[in-house]
Amino acid sequence: MQTIYWLAIFVVLLIIEIVTMGLTTIWFAGGALIAFCAGLMGFGTTVQIVVFLAVSIVLLVMTRPIALKYFNQERQKTNAESLIGQQALVLEDIDTMQAVGRVEIRGQEWSAKTDEPDGKIAKNTVVVVDGIQGVKLIVRAREEKK
Repeated sequence: MQTIYWLAIFVVLLIIEIVTMGLTTIWFAGGALIAFCAGLMGFGTTVQIVVFLAVSIVLLVMTRPIALKYFNQERQKTNAESLIGQQALVLEDIDTMQAVGRVEIRGQEWSAKTDEPDGKIAKNTVVVVDGIQGVKLIVRAREEKK
């Protein structure tokens, strides 16, 4: 295989990564770059392909989790996901067993329940949102600070 092809593949994959910013093709771009170097050193097509695959897989497996951890730190929570950890006011007694209960958070009313199967929370209690299940908020009573 002509070594110039590896350089072209490297450039194409790099452009795709820059456009998408999804950490999807950068690993294969690294593999193509190392395969290009192997071609420059005189290795044959089979060795270049093996080097490309091996380096791409190693980069993907070893560095992707680390990169995702550091590059996704600034991700903003959106819509309902941003309610988790927020406080809400119970408008209607919450009884998980009876599947009733409503809370108000940020001016919106939501159905709510607790994590416990027999959980109950009285009206006018301040609660904290722990999660979302379907269209219901999973809440718990807020602990009072001492």
